[in-house]
Amino acid sequence: MTPDDTLDACGLLCPLPVLKLRKRLKSMGIGAVIAMQADDPAAVIDVPHFCAESGHDLISATDANGVQTYVIRKTR
Repeated sequence: MTPDDTLDACGLLCPLPVLKLRKRLKSMGIGAVIAMQADDPAAVIDVPHFCAESGHDLISATDANGVQTYVIRKTR
């Protein structure tokens, strides 16, 4: 799957990765997909929680060498 947008949140600490993700999603259309990279250890909890609370689909979450990649579909 090719995302419609990407967000590099590496180097940012909680809560900034989720805040930047929320802001970027607001500017995207319903059904759009974004891939976000983060290296904040709290992101493994924060991003899935944000998606569950906001209703967006967390398509995948992977970790490679301490950098997590989240693929999220905007649902509303």
